[in-house]
Amino acid sequence: MLAVRPEVVVVVGDGEAPGVRFGPGDGGDLRGLGIDLEIAFAERVRPGGRRLPLAHTLGSWLLDEAGFAGARVGVGPADLGQLVRDLPGPLGVLAIGDGSARRSVKAPGYLDDAAAPFDAAVAAALASGDAAVLAGLDLGEGERLLAAGAPTWQAVGAALAGRDVIAHVHLDAAPFGVGYLVADWTAA
Repeated sequence: MLAVRPEVVVVVGDGEAPGVRFGPGDGGDLRGLGIDLEIAFAERVRPGGRRLPLAHTLGSWLLDEAGFAGARVGVGPADLGQLVRDLPGPLGVLAIGDGSARRSVKAPGYLDDAAAPFDAAVAAALASGDAAVLAGLDLGEGERLLAAGAPTWQAVGAALAGRDVIAHVHLDAAPFGVGYLVADWTAA
């Protein structure tokens, strides 16, 4: 994503009400994951800044690790489409969300036979650049399967509907019974 030198990177993930945007001064931490690390969304954390949901904290951390020092804005899935239309390009979108958490008997939600096919359909859409499939995801089924990323994937699909996409899937795995996908899309 950073190879196209985006003017702005939008970090989108679940965990916040529509209309809330994260930016300079906001921050989060990874202490709940066993890592004693405070992360500023942009610039530095300031008193009075909002606390980031986990998805936005991880997104900011990934951007920091990749050396991206440009402009960033964090939004929830409901606000992605308008923001993509409003911001000038080139634009990067970093979408963060888990697949189903019901892929094995030891998974957080226990085994559900529908979980692997749900994640496989998302992986196929990501691999083929099929924004329409993502836009049409069944959010009720995603919620039932504990796929926290479903609203984010649906928002990305809707925001990029009708555009030509070059797609690559880098990871499709389910350690501990939770689906994880890593993919990149370049949209024209």
